Amino acid sequence: MATVPETTVESAVSLRDVRRRYDRGEPVDALAGVSLDLPRGSYTAVMGPSGSGKSTLMNVVGLLDTPTDGAVTIGGTDASSLSESERARVRGAEVGFVFQTFNLMPRLTALDNVALPMVFAGVPRPERRERARRLLERVGLGDRLDHLPNELSGGQRQRVAIARALANDPAILLADEPTGNLDSATSDAVLALFDELHTEGNTVLLVTHERAVAEHAERIVHVLDGRVERVETLRR
Repeated sequence: MATVPETTVESAVSLRDVRRRYDRGEPVDALAGVSLDLPRGSYTAVMGPSGSGKSTLMNVVGLLDTPTDGAVTIGGTDASSLSESERARVRGAEVGFVFQTFNLMPRLTALDNVALPMVFAGVPRPERRERARRLLERVGLGDRLDHLPNELSGGQRQRVAIARALANDPAILLADEPTGNLDSATSDAVLALFDELHTEGNTVLLVTHERAVAEHAERIVHVLDGRVERVETLRR
């Protein structure tokens, strides 16, 4: 497996001239030459209008999509030429996802939802259940271990999703509009949790269309027409 040069190993993720073209009757460049570094322990927000490429950027960073051209490195590994099975392995080990719609398994308890990524990682059952319990306690749900998703509020379900994203101790936590389905008070609580996770050393990349949400980050990457238009550094 190829590794990146020493100069980029300190980045949790590095993109170099990444392009993603789709054939939708005619070629569409969702990403048109993006270069971006996410330093370890950083907190970055991505903003842009609909169709700007921000979701494609997140999917490429999370190895859910493959660039048409360019280089992607994650956790020191060159992911550009990996097989699909190798990409899945790196994705499972290095990336945690938090989605707007939670994406919890409806018939699994909160504990089992959080433990699920560890099943695929081959973690023994007692160890994964104990780690899932600790993670749920970490996000304030130690008293909801046996509840099903439909027995939880939206904010509680998002906290379960965050705990699940942390299950395999990923190098980077990706959040796609994580407050999009939450009321303002619940959104504030979830964003406070992201702030805590970042303070503890987690690398966070958050896609949002809301300026107030983006301002929780250290910097905002503004994308337009598949390119990084500008990078805005925020005072924290």
